[in-house]
Amino acid sequence: MSRQDPGRVLIVGAGPTGLGAALRLQELGFDDFLVLEAGDTAGGLAQSVVDERGFTWDLGGHVQFSHYTYYDDVLDRALGDEWLWHERESWIWLDGRFVPYPFQNNIHRLAPADRDRALLGLERAAAHAAGAPAAHFADWIQRTFGDGLAELFLVPYNRKVWGVPLDRMGVSWIGERVAVPDLPRIRRNIREDRDDVSWGPNNRFRFPRRGGTGAIWRAVAAHLDAGRLRPGRRVVAVDPAARTVRLADGCTLGWDTLVSTLPIDRLVAATAGLSPGARRAAASLLHSAVHVLGVGLRGAPPAPLARKCWMYFPESSSPYYRVTVFSNYSPHHVPDDGPYYSLMAEVCESPWKPVDGEGLPRVALAAMRRDRLIAPGAEVVSVWHRRLEHGYPTPSLARDEALAVLIPELEARRIFSRGRFGGWKYEVSNQDHSFMQGVELASRLLTGEEEITFPSPAAANSGRFLARAVEA
Repeated sequence: MSRQDPGRVLIVGAGPTGLGAALRLQELGFDDFLVLEAGDTAGGLAQSVVDERGFTWDLGGHVQFSHYTYYDDVLDRALGDEWLWHERESWIWLDGRFVPYPFQNNIHRLAPADRDRALLGLERAAAHAAGAPAAHFADWIQRTFGDGLAELFLVPYNRKVWGVPLDRMGVSWIGERVAVPDLPRIRRNIREDRDDVSWGPNNRFRFPRRGGTGAIWRAVAAHLDAGRLRPGRRVVAVDPAARTVRLADGCTLGWDTLVSTLPIDRLVAATAGLSPGARRAAASLLHSAVHVLGVGLRGAPPAPLARKCWMYFPESSSPYYRVTVFSNYSPHHVPDDGPYYSLMAEVCESPWKPVDGEGLPRVALAAMRRDRLIAPGAEVVSVWHRRLEHGYPTPSLARDEALAVLIPELEARRIFSRGRFGGWKYEVSNQDHSFMQGVELASRLLTGEEEITFPSPAAANSGRFLARAVEA
């Protein structure tokens, strides 16, 4: 393809998307670009933190699995052999027992009455599968899984994780994110009393030996030429007419092409001259905040947690929707004068689901003891808490219509918004997706090559492009 000239490129944000764009521009021999990062290090929402007691924490439950050979190759170069591989052990804690994920494949673990109720609902849903498309996510759950599974797990869990009424969410995002029921398989599991834990694209994943998820992105950033990444440079205003950005320190920088990984609602608020329609579209987007709570413990973990990766908690008595046994990912996540183990909980906050942040650690610790996550003899030696205002981009009913207004208007001004919140598409917001959104956009800007991940999430998640080469 013929080479194009995007002029001077400014990339806002050094998370996976911004780094993907920068690395690809550099790989293609383009040298007129800068990456502006508000924080003091690369990583964005994929950073890691070491607390005062020496425990490492991620900003949420991140693991590495990939839809792209290109992404795998970058991570291989970044960390070499500093990887640990894990077989996924994810579970649901319900009614005082652990049920393997996916829940619908393992209802043999439930009390007999709940098991039979869930199976009956599945059978009724299968018998009435034909019909009009689901109107919203709540409708899709009922039609796909039936009343039993909906009431036992799917509705209460999804209310906790999204913090949004489920009838305000669309269904186009679901794809590989939810395991749809396979009745013959479920009946076989019940008959054989067999656990079924192999579903999903992340049933085997890798994790950095040291430094948490943030170590990946610090290493990727180190592959950029000196001076390309500018930490501590927060963009506060964008002027498309003048093609400038203003930074928090008052400095102004020019650009010909702006690649933004800011949350698109914040980008719109900071950008002059956009239409009222674009501002209404940005205001219609929904998102939730996430509280990440790390609990460092002295002592050995309870035996049931010895191999578990993460656990889902649908019941209202547990404030968190997910808890990761983070010390199981790497022995270097805890101090070396142990024994220690660590738990990392995530709690959703939204206008429909308020959270008392100040009281959250106390409430969560009490729940962890009730849920048997803290061993009777374990001593709590560290509690770390971080609130992320932009945690989950909600795939609301209005989302696609809003993006159809926002993306063309921004791109007409040479502003390209991509990434977990820059693109606002939850279905392509994992680290591999986000990174490749940046890579593919850079290729488009320089060579005209078609993007796949952002415009076509279903194609990106189908696996058809796993081995697709990105040629220099």
